Amino acid sequence: MAMSLNPVRVLKGDTEEEKREDARLSCIFGSIAIGDLLKSTLGPKGMDKILVSDSKRSANAIELTNDGATILRSIGVDNPAAKILVEISKVQDSEVGDGTTTVTVLASELLKEADKLITLKLHPQTIILGWRKAKEAASKAMLAHVADRSGDKEQFEKDLLNIARTTLSSKILSRHKDFFANIALDAVKRLKGSANLNAIQFIKKLGGCLTDSFLDD
Repeated sequence: MAMSLNPVRVLKGDTEEEKREDARLSCIFGSIAIGDLLKSTLGPKGMDKILVSDSKRSANAIELTNDGATILRSIGVDNPAAKILVEISKVQDSEVGDGTTTVTVLASELLKEADKLITLKLHPQTIILGWRKAKEAASKAMLAHVADRSGDKEQFEKDLLNIARTTLSSKILSRHKDFFANIALDAVKRLKGSANLNAIQFIKKLGGCLTDSFLDD
């Protein structure tokens, strides 16, 4: 008895399928596009982005920001690799609260360099192995230069202030970074070692200027 087998479609009719070189290039170019989008916002001289909402709820709502996490949350991404970069940014924002732009741009640049190596016929697993070795070398180099100054109260506070100033250097508050760095340090010190930043409440009031801000007991 002869049987005729019809091909079974497991994908939707409008599904597009990419294989091999096309799929790889699509993923890499998508991640590079995300990196290029954020690269111009990086650093003390980074430029702000104007985000315009096209949703029905907040039609034509405009937001001015250079925060990587905010920008990535606001854009629509279809590319799989680009979506992973967005997730990296979200994790960085939730775990650390800063460095969202840096980690995304770094990942994008790594993929850009990987594309060059793959063109030279290097296997992706070989490239990944090289990255892991580089990570270990970077970790050892950083640990070799770590200094614990918590025993010197005065020097420790100076270090914390410098960290706060560095963080604020790329934000809208950069012109008043010393003023807000001191407020941030005083607020965190009042937590007495707790890492629960939700204990710090922000009250916004229209009018006045940035330097009218203060820390209240």
